[in-house]
Amino acid sequence: MDGTSYVNPAVNPARVEPLAGRLAWSDAAEPVPPAVGRRHAPDDPPNRPPTPPSTPPSTPHLAARLGGAAPAPGPRTRPTPPPEADATRYTNAFSGSLPPPPGARPPAPQRRPRPVEPPTEYIAPVEGQYADDYADEYEDYDDEYYEDDDYYDEDETPPPPPDSTARKAVRTVGELLITAGLVILLFVVYEVYVTDLISAGKQGDATQALDDQWSSNTVEADPQRQAQYELLDGQAFAKMYIPVFGPDYKFSIVEGTTDKDLEIGPGHYKGTALPGHPGNFAVAGHRVGKGAPFNDLDLLNPCDAIVVETQTQWIVYRMLPKAGDVAGWAEKQAANPDKCAKVSPLAAPYDKTVGQQIVLPTQGEVIDVVPHFAGEPPAEAQRVSLMTLTTCHPRFSDKQRLIVHAVLAMTYEKAPGFLPPEMKEQ
Repeated sequence: MDGTSYVNPAVNPARVEPLAGRLAWSDAAEPVPPAVGRRHAPDDPPNRPPTPPSTPPSTPHLAARLGGAAPAPGPRTRPTPPPEADATRYTNAFSGSLPPPPGARPPAPQRRPRPVEPPTEYIAPVEGQYADDYADEYEDYDDEYYEDDDYYDEDETPPPPPDSTARKAVRTVGELLITAGLVILLFVVYEVYVTDLISAGKQGDATQALDDQWSSNTVEADPQRQAQYELLDGQAFAKMYIPVFGPDYKFSIVEGTTDKDLEIGPGHYKGTALPGHPGNFAVAGHRVGKGAPFNDLDLLNPCDAIVVETQTQWIVYRMLPKAGDVAGWAEKQAANPDKCAKVSPLAAPYDKTVGQQIVLPTQGEVIDVVPHFAGEPPAEAQRVSLMTLTTCHPRFSDKQRLIVHAVLAMTYEKAPGFLPPEMKEQ
């Protein structure tokens, strides 16, 4: 207990008050120390002794202490102790006023018992326990009414009919067409982009081999000497430049026109003239994919230069006038004398040879010594030095051939650090 006066409401006040008065009267001769923990009213003076009762009790031993008659001899009787509840009240009320016996330790304050929390218990819900609280408010409705209602039957999607034979055939054909389209698309990507990368590597190897050959086989410059070529299939022997296509346009010309040869670069038609010699120096090349050296061949104009580099010479060809430019060629030649001074329409038997033509693949006469001439070719001294470029037409098709004819305009001997002025044309 904490020393605060505790009043048990179950105790009868009539039984408690006389005994309290007797105890207070018996201790009146001695000073009473203040009760520990006793609560005082605000106007009570501190340590005020209790007020004795108006009538002293008639207890014999108390009367003797107050100067009355001595008690009669005989056994002393003790008052009957109060019930357990009353004893609790008196002990608590006066425990603070009685001094502890000498040498005794004060009693330790009682600790409040620690509340014990009951373990959490999970009680599973009983099936149907809350059925009335969450009853379906529509349980009285007739479900069969909605099932039999035609209005609601119209909203239901009917199952799709089974596929007929015609529908299966159309679907199969459509899938095949889509697959074929994807295959064609992949083929175009391969032909346009992948083969370009492959051909670029092969072209680089051929050019490096040609440079090594030219650097190891040095010859003395002799104006009277004719260059001799040892041509092997697929081996580069000359380089070609078209200045109007940009300074980076450069391809090594290889011997042969097979698919394997043309994957390396432009190919020389076997049996035709060599660069700078009388006759027709004919070269073929791809227009799309595999390096596409002749992709922009249709953009050439009359008098544009085509430069061929050999081991000892720079050979410059210029495109001949087109068929529509022959009639007024003199005026056009005068308008551009630097490029067209040595370019003129050719006379017979070369009168059918013009700068640009579209022919069929079967018209092989375009690479003859005298193109489009069925008769006996003239003697070598009377032959014109031509260069013919052939490629497919239109792009992505081989139904026709695009033909470009050029005539020899200038020849330069190679010298260290020398470039023909035609290489700077734009």
